[in-house]
Amino acid sequence: MNIQQKERVVLRREALQRLPSEENKARYEELQRLSDEDLMALFQAGTVEAFDILVSRYKDPLANYLYRFLGDPKEVEDLLQETFMRVYRNRHSYRRIAKFSTWLYTIAGNLARSEYRKRKRRRVYSLQSVNRDEEEYEVEIPDETFAPDRHTESTIQDRYIQEALKQIPEEFREVVVLRDVQQLSYEEIAEITGLPMGTVKSRINRGRTKLQALLKDVYPMPEES
Repeated sequence: MNIQQKERVVLRREALQRLPSEENKARYEELQRLSDEDLMALFQAGTVEAFDILVSRYKDPLANYLYRFLGDPKEVEDLLQETFMRVYRNRHSYRRIAKFSTWLYTIAGNLARSEYRKRKRRRVYSLQSVNRDEEEYEVEIPDETFAPDRHTESTIQDRYIQEALKQIPEEFREVVVLRDVQQLSYEEIAEITGLPMGTVKSRINRGRTKLQALLKDVYPMPEES
């Protein structure tokens, strides 16, 4: 077991120990009514239950974001845990001038982009093949490991959406997922990606256009109001 795995086991054990007892339920419910930023301030001050609530709030939407970006449930689980591990370890670097959700998605986005680029490198195998000129060349072997369940109509539709997302370039996929799946504002997306507002809007429009072409018979993309 490596250091990161040990950290995760410890965090899970501590979280189980912090499950609210009857006498602490009122306090826990009071914490749940607080904003993300207030919870983060309490966490920085030592109230670890605030961290548990933040994890509970964001684990599902964050997992959905990572899945739409990467398309691999196994990688999603690892990156989700790593994201929250970094929040836990780097809690004192958070400043309230930024929304907590923006800070969180920035961490997750950086991890997802890094994993995506690693995966692209792993997919290219250097095959020592020799052509007529005795020159070496590389052949790209596509990753065929993603095979979602197809038993229900919604799952089949989701498969088409995910496959379409995988076909558009990374720079378009990320912003479309942040906007149309995670429902984040243009301002938040600009902060998360570090892109100018005009570039964000342009990439979203171009990404939507590409997806509309791929999904025109399956799932209409939402129109901006």
